[in-house]
Amino acid sequence: MTMERTIYVQTGAQPTLAVTEDGRLCEYLPDAEWRSGLSETIFKGKVERVVPGMHAAFIRLGLDKNGFLPLEENSHTAVWPALQSGQDVLVQVKKEPAGQKGAFLTRDITLAGQYVLLMPVNRYVGVSARVTEDAARHALTELGREIAQERFGLVMRAAATEAEEAEIRQEVQELLERWEGLKRRFPTAASPSVLEKPRTTLERLLDDYLPRGDTRLVTNDAALAKSMEKHLPTVCEPTLQIAEVPGLQNQLEHALARKVWLNSGANLFIDPCEAMTVIDVNSAKFTGKRVLEDTILRLNLEAAVEIARQIRLRNLSGIILVDFVDMDCEPHRQLVMQMMKEALAADRVKTVVHGFTSLGLMEITRKRTSLPLREIATVPCTHCGGTGRTERKNADA
Repeated sequence: MTMERTIYVQTGAQPTLAVTEDGRLCEYLPDAEWRSGLSETIFKGKVERVVPGMHAAFIRLGLDKNGFLPLEENSHTAVWPALQSGQDVLVQVKKEPAGQKGAFLTRDITLAGQYVLLMPVNRYVGVSARVTEDAARHALTELGREIAQERFGLVMRAAATEAEEAEIRQEVQELLERWEGLKRRFPTAASPSVLEKPRTTLERLLDDYLPRGDTRLVTNDAALAKSMEKHLPTVCEPTLQIAEVPGLQNQLEHALARKVWLNSGANLFIDPCEAMTVIDVNSAKFTGKRVLEDTILRLNLEAAVEIARQIRLRNLSGIILVDFVDMDCEPHRQLVMQMMKEALAADRVKTVVHGFTSLGLMEITRKRTSLPLREIATVPCTHCGGTGRTERKNADA
């Protein structure tokens, strides 16, 4: 099924990014948040202390909080030397700082291009999960192995399926030159310091969406429009204000609401907690005209599609638990799980649907790449202490 995707880019005093799919808002990055974050940033850090009991080290980065670096990482092809306090170390931000937690770090550096991800420290060769055809996956795997020749690791991105081999090889060479430059700068750079800044959110977004086709760009930036018109259909609207685009105002107003209404009359309650996000599906005003089991299935399928959109729109991450309306039929559970996977396939952030728990809750995990929308757009309430509730007044007082 063809999907029409529009990327809105508003520059100026209030730079903002938004993405719609078939007119439905699915990503919204207000203010300067789309310019860059810490994710992918490469630091020369200094080991503050090693904690053997946690199998981790805390790394000074020059930020408010030290970064957290596991001593052992999930790699079968890389060997990590032991760390000592005061030692300099080359690290990359894998997850942004959140709340009281510092950045989550890795020594397994990744350099991103349009066609490949270069991993100079390990030797793994793989293919993006977005490439689903067996023949294409096999061809890209063989090409990746031929290029790498066990000298470095590669992940072949979905865009590589449409690229010429010469273009892929040229990009790998450019990424290798970046890596050599990093290694040359490391010994003489200050400690701690930033050695390489990440791609901007706009660059990441374009890298992810351009290969998928059916995408257009609308921006108020004439220079950006000129530079992108050879890559995708582009419209320059000098007076663009994303918050005022017809059809988006109402969606923006509800992007932070706890309750989300579905077209059928059912609703969702979305509650972010410290350790996870909990989403509850309620039948509310929804009443089907079929047998009960079919009614519940129809409701849950509709909810799955909207939940996937809300996860992307609100940039939820970590553990996500969904309490669907109870289903006694196992085939119906499988249909809902499949619908959730299909709806999340458009997500450019790594998201995994793990299935249902013994209590009937669907488990989802999503990689944290930047702050959730609620932390960007809101601050805790000073009157309720962040609980969203205030003290009940005694009527007899």
